[in-house]
Amino acid sequence: MMPVEDFEALARGCPETVTLELINGKLEVKAVRDGDHGTIFMWLLRQCLRHRPDLDLHPEQGLMVEPHRQGRARPYGALAPRRHFAGQGEWAPTSGVLMTVDMTSYDDDHASACPYAAAGIPLRLLIDRRSGTFAVRSEPDSVRYRHQRLYDFGEAVALPHPVSITVNTEELKNYTG
Repeated sequence: MMPVEDFEALARGCPETVTLELINGKLEVKAVRDGDHGTIFMWLLRQCLRHRPDLDLHPEQGLMVEPHRQGRARPYGALAPRRHFAGQGEWAPTSGVLMTVDMTSYDDDHASACPYAAAGIPLRLLIDRRSGTFAVRSEPDSVRYRHQRLYDFGEAVALPHPVSITVNTEELKNYTG
């Protein structure tokens, strides 16, 4: 079990080619993002800004997760009200975060399992490039999300309350294997 203070010191000195997280006291390494990741993120950012200009989608914002904020996670995106993370520093509390976004890479075995539900974040969006799908997870409890809806790239994806937007994913068919 790695103490949070040790993790934060290690993460500060980590090269930009690696993303570290502390989940359940264990160090996790996330894959480096490629150009398609960035393109998909920018697509989602534009969708969010078009439909909800009152919200910001922050790339790789560090979040304090788990009981007593002892975990550290970096979702690919964190959707929150505008200016929500101003003055928060590298690791911010999860209160006020409406949705996290993660993406698989072609070399990932699976998306990292982070405790966003236990932190009370209402929605989790997982974009799976290998299968060409979106998983929209909602209704968090203290352990997991109780509801999941799966969409194929090309379908209209309905993001429920509190985000309450629908996005057309046809463009994303260009970024699958």
